[in-house]
Amino acid sequence: MISIKGLTKRFDDLEVLKGMSAEINKGEVVVLVGPSGSGKTTFLRCLNALEIPNEGVVSIGGTTIDFKGRVAKNELLEMRRRTGMVFQSYNLFPHKTALENVMEGPVVVQGKSREEAKAQAVKLLEKVGLGDKVDFYPYQLSGGQQQRVGIARALAIEPEVMLFDEPTSALDPELVADVLAVMKELAEEGMTMVVVTHEMRFAKDVADRVIFMDGGHILEEGPPEQVLDNPKNERTRQFLNLIH
Repeated sequence: MISIKGLTKRFDDLEVLKGMSAEINKGEVVVLVGPSGSGKTTFLRCLNALEIPNEGVVSIGGTTIDFKGRVAKNELLEMRRRTGMVFQSYNLFPHKTALENVMEGPVVVQGKSREEAKAQAVKLLEKVGLGDKVDFYPYQLSGGQQQRVGIARALAIEPEVMLFDEPTSALDPELVADVLAVMKELAEEGMTMVVVTHEMRFAKDVADRVIFMDGGHILEEGPPEQVLDNPKNERTRQFLNLIH
């Protein structure tokens, strides 16, 4: 489903990803954990082609890009269409309602009619528990509600993979549960998901595999009960002791 080989990303002289390789199966939920600056967010953004890797081969579904050579714009657009991204900071259009935010991608990117996009958006907002908020603007919604609009917006382009970049880190604790419940439901429906999070309970309950990253490398990976409860790598143990 997803194949990453030799993924390298540099920002000027700083090498953030150092030849990372990974395989993620269809329907698998993979949680990325690790300290700040370990490359987790950059890794996600490379999968979504929001950041362009310096080197490496990335395959998602039927799209494969070798970033060592020149990459055509249509290749990047195709990769973005296969991935839905949910950000830490919501990134909703403040001047558009929840419904209009969710409709934006299907209408502008996919060329769907407004009628078709609206019907789909209503269903998705109902799916994330916001069927009664379709005409609300972001400022009228709580942080948790805005994040659920963000999930609906990402789902609207019918992606093959959902990417979550610390989706609950900006939320008050009492708002986290609703967002995690939506993510858990997506996992149960078989959505392929890559999640950067510090929510260890979610990782234990939902993840098929946990990857521990540090310094632009994968240091350890395996089932959550192995990586989180009985890590083999000393750096993993140090990190989890701090978290706990």
